[in-house]
Amino acid sequence: MSYIIIKNIKTHYTLLGEKGLDVVLLPGWKQNTEMMLYIQKFLEKNFKVYSLDWPGFGKSDLMETSYSTEDYKEFLKEFISKLNIKNPILIGHSFGCRIAIRYNAEGNDVYKMILTGAAGLKPKRGLEYYAKVYSYKTGKKILGLPGMKKYKDKVMKNVGSEDYKNSSGVMRDTFVKVVNEDVEPLLSKVTAETLLVFGDKDDATPLWMGKIMEEKIPNAGLAIFENQGHYAYFYEHERFNLVLEAFLKGDYNGK
Repeated sequence: MSYIIIKNIKTHYTLLGEKGLDVVLLPGWKQNTEMMLYIQKFLEKNFKVYSLDWPGFGKSDLMETSYSTEDYKEFLKEFISKLNIKNPILIGHSFGCRIAIRYNAEGNDVYKMILTGAAGLKPKRGLEYYAKVYSYKTGKKILGLPGMKKYKDKVMKNVGSEDYKNSSGVMRDTFVKVVNEDVEPLLSKVTAETLLVFGDKDDATPLWMGKIMEEKIPNAGLAIFENQGHYAYFYEHERFNLVLEAFLKGDYNGK
C-alpha cells in the first residue's frame, strides 16, 4: 500500500510486479483497487502493475472541487509522470474507460488499452426519458422558489440514477459532469491497439456501445461475454484473464 500526492490530493495506489512493461489499472465509478486485484495478481509476474483509487473513492482523499473527465485525465497524467511510468498498458472498467480514452486521444502515449464495460457514449433515449427530464427540470425550478427549500432535499433524493442518489456534495456534482460528457468524438483519435470486453446482458453500458467503439476506434477488437453484465471482468475473472493473456501475448518480455 502506497500513497502519492497528485493535484494536492493524497492518492492511494498499489504496485505488484518488478519487471516488464508498465500497466495501470483504472477502476470504475465508486470502485477501488480491490476490484482490480484479480487482474493485478494475474499480471504481476510479467508486468509492473499499478492500481489506483480515484479521488473520492477507496483510500484516496476527496478533491475540493468537482471534476470532469478532463480533470481526471490531467490527474492520471500527473500520476503517470510522477511515478515515471512509460508508454503504459491501460486497463479500465466503465468510468475508468472514459478517462483512458481521453488520455490517449489527446496525444498521450499508450501502448495498448483493454476497456471493459466502457462508458462514455450517450445512451439512446426514448420519449419517456425526455418526459422525465422535462419534469425533473421543471420541478427543480419550482423547488427553488421562496418557501420551497424545505421540500427540495426530500423530493430530489427520489429522482435520478442510483449513483446520483448515492452521491453528495462534490462527488454528486462530479457525477453530473461525467455522465453528460460524450467521448464518441474522441474515438477516432485513439492510437493504441484496443481490446473491448462487454457483457451481452450489460444494462449500464449496453453491447451496442461496444460495437460503436469497435467501429470507430481505428485498431480495436470486441470480445463478448455471454450472459454477463456490467462486471463481467470481475465475475468471470478467470476468463477475462485468459483474454488478457491472449491480447498481451508477445509483450511479456517487453516490446
